[in-house]
Amino acid sequence: MSALFAVIATAVLAGIAVVQVLGALGTPVGHLLWGGQHETLPKNLRIGSALSVLLYAAFAVLLLSRAGALPGGNSTFAVVSTWVLFGYFVIGIVMNGISRSRAERATMTPACVVLAALTLAVALEL
Repeated sequence: MSALFAVIATAVLAGIAVVQVLGALGTPVGHLLWGGQHETLPKNLRIGSALSVLLYAAFAVLLLSRAGALPGGNSTFAVVSTWVLFGYFVIGIVMNGISRSRAERATMTPACVVLAALTLAVALEL
């Protein structure tokens, strides 16, 4: 079951990555990203969005590995990192939940809730 949860988490991460790529390219999706302060992201946030995509890919690899779909999932690093990632998503729930941007709260908070739940399931090896 963990592999299914990891695949679903990867799909959610891919969806968020698409939004980040659009933001990095300068399309008007800034209301969904980085606190929603800018419709079109400034250069520094565009760079941040591009780097976020790389981070999301690493998250996906970690979850797939921990779930047994990729090698190395039983290493101490993978086990601890999965729990750290769960904590990161819980913090994301709070941070997106207090965003000034209604659009960001409405889209990214639920995404973080789903990612936290899926990551917890993978961490617990459900």
